[in-house]
Amino acid sequence: MDPLKKKFSEKALAQFKELRAIIKEHGDTKVDETKLSQVLGGARGIKMMLWETSQLDATEGIRFRGYSIPELKKLLPGGPNGEPKPEGLFWLMLTGDVPTVDEVNWVTQQWHERAELPASVHTSLDALPADTHPMTQLVIGIMAMQSDSIFSRRYAEGMAKTDYWDATYEDTMNLIARLPRVAAYIYRRAFHGGKQIEADPSLDWSANYAHMLGIDNEDFYSLMRLYLTIHADHEGGNASAHTVSLVGSTLSDSYLSFAAGMNALAGPLHGLANQEVIKWIFEMIESLGTTTPTKEQIAQYVNDTLAQKKVIPGYGHAVLREPDPRFVAQRKFAEEYIKDSELIETVWKIFDVVPPILQGLGKVKNPWPNVDAHSGALLVHYGMKEYSYYTVLFGVSRALGVLAAGVWSRALGLPLERPKSVTMEWVKSFLEEK
Repeated sequence: MDPLKKKFSEKALAQFKELRAIIKEHGDTKVDETKLSQVLGGARGIKMMLWETSQLDATEGIRFRGYSIPELKKLLPGGPNGEPKPEGLFWLMLTGDVPTVDEVNWVTQQWHERAELPASVHTSLDALPADTHPMTQLVIGIMAMQSDSIFSRRYAEGMAKTDYWDATYEDTMNLIARLPRVAAYIYRRAFHGGKQIEADPSLDWSANYAHMLGIDNEDFYSLMRLYLTIHADHEGGNASAHTVSLVGSTLSDSYLSFAAGMNALAGPLHGLANQEVIKWIFEMIESLGTTTPTKEQIAQYVNDTLAQKKVIPGYGHAVLREPDPRFVAQRKFAEEYIKDSELIETVWKIFDVVPPILQGLGKVKNPWPNVDAHSGALLVHYGMKEYSYYTVLFGVSRALGVLAAGVWSRALGLPLERPKSVTMEWVKSFLEEK
C-alpha cells in the first residue's frame, strides 16, 4: 500500500469509528433551526453536510484543515520561488498532516506515472468544433475517461463496502494526475491551432500544466502553484462541491461525480464568474477609451452598471463578510512579481472604488472582492487572454478538494443525500397553522 493511502487508511478507520459512536449517542441532538427563508432561498446556511477538507468562516475566510492561506504558504513545501505546491495541499486535505518535501515529491511522481490519457479522450475532444466552450470540452474529456474507473469495475465485481474508499482513492489519484493533460489539450486545440506540447516529467504538477499550456515562465509557474492551491476547495456547500458530493453519494464514481460538479462550476453564478470579471474590466476600458482609468471614471462606470440593474462581477460572496483571503494572496503575488502593469493597477483601483459604492446601497451584505476579482488580470499579464478558458483552470484546481472529500465520504460511509422538499401548498398551510 502506498504511503499516502496507508496514512489515510489509518486515520479514516479511526474517524469512521468515532463518527459511528457520535451518531449513536448524539444522533437526536438538535443542531440548528431552519428558517422558511432558507427553505425557499437555496438552503442558504443550513448545516447539513460533513466535509473534512476545508471550512469557510465569514470573517477569516477559507481554512484548509485548520490552516489559513498565509499559514499554508509558510508550511507547505513549495517551488523555487516559495509558492506552495498543490501536491502538498492534497496530502494535507487527505490526511490532516502537513507533508514533508519527500512526501510532496512522491505525490508529484505518482501523478506523472498516472497521467497518460486514454486515446478515447483525444478522439472525443477532436470530434467537437474547436470553438466549443472549454468547460463543455472539459466535462466531455472527463467523461471520456470514465471507462477506466476502478471503482465502477470493482463495484460490478462485488466490492465490499469497506473497500469503497480504496477504489475511490485510486480513481481520484488517476483523475487528478490526468486533468492537466486534458485541460492543456483543450487550450491548445481551442486557441493554438491544435499544436500540442509534450509533458515534462522533470516539472511539478502545476509547472508541468503551465508548460503544456505553452507559457514557460518561472514566475507563471509560481502563479500556477498559488492559483491551483488557493482555488482547491471552499468547504462543501458551494454549488460545484455540493454537486460532486450529491452525485458521489449515489456511489457514482469519481469521474461521474466530478463531471457533474464541473457542470455546476460552469454557471455564471459560480465558477464562470472569473470569466465575467475580466470581460467586464475589458468592456470598461474600451468604454472609457483608456487603459489607465481614474478612480472617478471607474466610479461612474460602476454606477452606470448598477443603474442598468447589473451586478459588479467579482464583488460579493454568499458567505464571506470580509475581503476574500484568496484575493489578498493574489494581490500580494502581484505586488511581488509584477511591476508597472496598467491592468493590475486598474484592478486595485476598482478595489478602492467598488466597496464604498456597494455599501452606500444599504442592502449589500458583502461589498468586498472575492477570488475572481483579481485572478483574470494576473493570467492576462502572463499572456493568457482567452478568458473563456479561465473556469477550466478553476476546475483543475477544485478537483483537489472535492475529490479528496469524496474519498473521505466513502471511507466514513456517508449515506445517500436526500433532503426533504415541500410544495407551495405546504408553505401556505404551514404559515396558516403558525
